Amino acid sequence: MRILLMGPPGAGKGTQAEQLTEILNIPHISTGDMFRKAIKEQTELGKKAKAYMDKGELVPDEVTVGIVEDRIKEDDCADGFLLDGFPRTVNQADALGKMLGNLGIKLDSVINVEVPFEELIGRLAGRRICKSCGATYHMIFNPPEVEGVCDKCGGELYQRDDDTEETAKNRLEVYEKQTAPLLEYYENTGLLVSVNGNQSMEQVLKDILKVLGK
Repeated sequence: MRILLMGPPGAGKGTQAEQLTEILNIPHISTGDMFRKAIKEQTELGKKAKAYMDKGELVPDEVTVGIVEDRIKEDDCADGFLLDGFPRTVNQADALGKMLGNLGIKLDSVINVEVPFEELIGRLAGRRICKSCGATYHMIFNPPEVEGVCDKCGGELYQRDDDTEETAKNRLEVYEKQTAPLLEYYENTGLLVSVNGNQSMEQVLKDILKVLGK
């Protein structure tokens, strides 16, 4: 099963993707995770990506498309995958369609997680991430047992530069301008289904699995 998970920053795509890939036994392809790994390792790609991500802007297509194509060609994607964070523009969607066509595969479903703008600001500004293992927390919705300390590995928690309130607003404005048109794009393909992301994580997961017939 080949799935594209959509939704604005803070909609909870990462949390849902982790659970969905475990249940469906397919790899989670997150451009955000790939970029953050490159940033941590201070590769040339990482340095380029960080300059855009710190401003809440989108990483250029030529950087992103190549990374995703290489990832989809890996052996663990043979039986399916879940895309999270790509495509973000209509141009990227076109590039993805051509790429998949050349590989002889196609998307099975495009799921959009919907959350109100005001709710998203609070979610983004409250997010904290473990420096060691990458576990994600939220100071309101999913706080660690000890403030500033990861429950899983004891690592230090931090706030990403692109999770401040000011940058969060910018990210959402960028999303609305450049990414929201994808909803119409995929609606025209008949693949798009929207679910209510402004409810418990458990209920959102149930709704997504229902859409997938699971």
